[in-house]
Amino acid sequence: MRGHEPDDTRSAESGEREQWRDTRLTPAQRAEALIPLMTLEEKVAQLVGVWVGADASGGGVAPHQTDMGGGPEWPDAIRQGLGQLTRPFGTAPVDPVAGARSLAASQEEIVRTSRFGIPAQVHEECLTGFAAWRATVYPAPLSWGASFDPELVEQVAARIGRSMRAAGIHQGLAPVVDVTRDYRWGRTEETIGEDPYLVGTVGAAYVRGLEGAGLVATLKHFAGYSASRGGRNLAPVPMGARELADVVLPPFEMALRLGGARSVMNSYAEIDGVPVAADESLLTGLLRDEWGFDGTVVADYFAVRFLERLHGVAADGGQAAGLALRAGIDVELPTVDTFGAPLVDAVKAGAVDEALIDRALRRVLTQKAELGLLDPDWQPLPGPADEVRLDDEESQELALRLAREAIVLLRNDDAVLPLQAGRKVALVGPVADDPMAMLGCYAFPAHVGPHPEHGLGLEIPSLREALAGLVPDLAYAPGCDISGTDTSGIAEAVALATDSDVCVVAVGDRAGLFGRGTSGEGCDATDLRLPGVQAELVQAVLATGTPVVLVLLAGRPYALGEETDAAKAVLFGFFPGQRGGQALAEVLTGAVNPTGRLPVSVPRDAGGLPATYLAPPLGRRTQVSSVDPTPAYPFGHGLGYTTYEWSEARVAGGVTDWPVDGEVQVEVTVRNSGDRAGAEVVQLYLHDPVAQTTRPVVRLIGYARVPLEAGESARVSFTVPADATSFTGTHGRRIVEPGDVELRLGRSCAETVATLPLRLTGDVRDIGHGRRLQAPAQIDRNPPEGRG
Repeated sequence: MRGHEPDDTRSAESGEREQWRDTRLTPAQRAEALIPLMTLEEKVAQLVGVWVGADASGGGVAPHQTDMGGGPEWPDAIRQGLGQLTRPFGTAPVDPVAGARSLAASQEEIVRTSRFGIPAQVHEECLTGFAAWRATVYPAPLSWGASFDPELVEQVAARIGRSMRAAGIHQGLAPVVDVTRDYRWGRTEETIGEDPYLVGTVGAAYVRGLEGAGLVATLKHFAGYSASRGGRNLAPVPMGARELADVVLPPFEMALRLGGARSVMNSYAEIDGVPVAADESLLTGLLRDEWGFDGTVVADYFAVRFLERLHGVAADGGQAAGLALRAGIDVELPTVDTFGAPLVDAVKAGAVDEALIDRALRRVLTQKAELGLLDPDWQPLPGPADEVRLDDEESQELALRLAREAIVLLRNDDAVLPLQAGRKVALVGPVADDPMAMLGCYAFPAHVGPHPEHGLGLEIPSLREALAGLVPDLAYAPGCDISGTDTSGIAEAVALATDSDVCVVAVGDRAGLFGRGTSGEGCDATDLRLPGVQAELVQAVLATGTPVVLVLLAGRPYALGEETDAAKAVLFGFFPGQRGGQALAEVLTGAVNPTGRLPVSVPRDAGGLPATYLAPPLGRRTQVSSVDPTPAYPFGHGLGYTTYEWSEARVAGGVTDWPVDGEVQVEVTVRNSGDRAGAEVVQLYLHDPVAQTTRPVVRLIGYARVPLEAGESARVSFTVPADATSFTGTHGRRIVEPGDVELRLGRSCAETVATLPLRLTGDVRDIGHGRRLQAPAQIDRNPPEGRG
């Protein structure tokens, strides 16, 4: 189906029509040519989505009715054209081929019905893979962070993007680049971690992969969403400008500048009383005027109506629409609401300037032109619908590779792991035989909810299934439920543990939405105790004296205090995806050497919150408080089945003075001194002992994942710009401040291997958005002996 060419009775004059269809012009020029030809109603229609579900027969899509009020009927929704189609695959189970055919048929109808024949831009969720039935489910974003492997995350995103593009999707609502601030927040599982540099570098890699596949990547959630009071979803954010600038915003900058994201989704948050959806200083002043972003800003679902119904800053839908447009939101999602009749009426009444609509429309049409949606030879699908395959062997292998890299070994006393052949092993715990324990809340089976008649749509081996293939005569008992208060099954688990040489205890979460799970959107926690009676199960099994391997499959770090100190080994998997059970079983049995590192700290005390490792001195253990926030396991920590020696750490050239506008080269040699291959993660931290504002004791400014064969060495070099030391000073400007600093090479934020003192020299230097954002690493394998 080629793009619709309207006849002369329904369109602008031929020359004008050809101009906005002319692919020789820039996308911006084509948008400018089209805008004057459109009526107010046609303009507004391009600024909304319609939430639809694809017909399982392949015949089209149908509007999805929501709790916020039903949208228009399909013929009415597309009469004036349509900006976006919302989640045709991600609303209900539909066969991928039938879904692609339905989407193509609906696009053809949109083109045929509307005056200008412009297809809709189609978006879907893709945080753990294309959120569609029968699509590969990859590990959740905390696992991305745990891998410390941006290159692999970029490959995953590219694979996800290709599958979506083949199905007719144009925009992915990912990645989440919020920085974790309070682990009780249910959406912690959607974040990459608690450090801005890790989040930014990994998030930018995901963006590169998705954008490279031809999709528009959408950064979520701009900004401050993850810093809600009490870790409660949508709760107010009591954050100051400095925390916003130094912790929350840098990952968005990195994902835009280093990744090339073309869309941003607003945060639901209100920061210091101003909802982001109505914050012109943030969505326009900072994002566009200062940072130069020229893509689209899309509203998080129902966020514009929330200005009226939840925030109370608008009296009605028309006023809410005007506030959002003025702030800088271009597209209302998920379906027609305030940007429909309320906005049209507000413009006609003079309450909203039509120029604001034109501004948003210009961005929307420019992006559609970039995507080829204004081209005369547009096709609804890149290829035949029959060739749409969303879950194949190559995708599963990529998901497995990421899961393997993301499993974190926190403790391994007496080398209880790997499990030794011939030992009698018991497996207990409520997540041990639950495939859903592998999936985050944006995986289709968890996000859309149960459809028993369709099943999961995928083979998702549980830990029990995967481990049984490697451990003969594996005994199993659930012990208890993930949530709930029933303890009657604990006795059976205790009996199995008592009769075994080692007991693997698998505990954790089930992801869901708004109370349907223990982790996920709207599934916030009051503290960091394991859900339900799982802690009682753990303690009862530990009391048997049988060596215990504690496995956590979860979306947040749960407190591992004194009651778990008797565990011989602790493994953490952050919703490792559909092949996560296999990855865990391979790590437990030694087929895979664990190389993951913690993207979040694991607290010792379930109630000493909120706290992450990014704390100034008074945020650490002190003599003036009885609460010790020191974690059980720190950010960046992780063990393996081999050992590494670090040597010859230095600043190249013996430099001690570091100009405030210069760079230094930091080097260290790492050798695999064990008897099997592995990967060390070299982490570079900054310590700034004296500054004009309080600073974190350490913060990550560089890292390198270094795979090494047994006996192999590598020289790791970081090129560190002075910009990496910058922070927001007392006058509210980002500066590089002269003075003494330390660069610390370490295995985690708490385990320093080498300290390199330097002195920043020169005058205080103001820097802005154009600063250097990375300390890139270079790995030179098998360097000459004695180098350095």
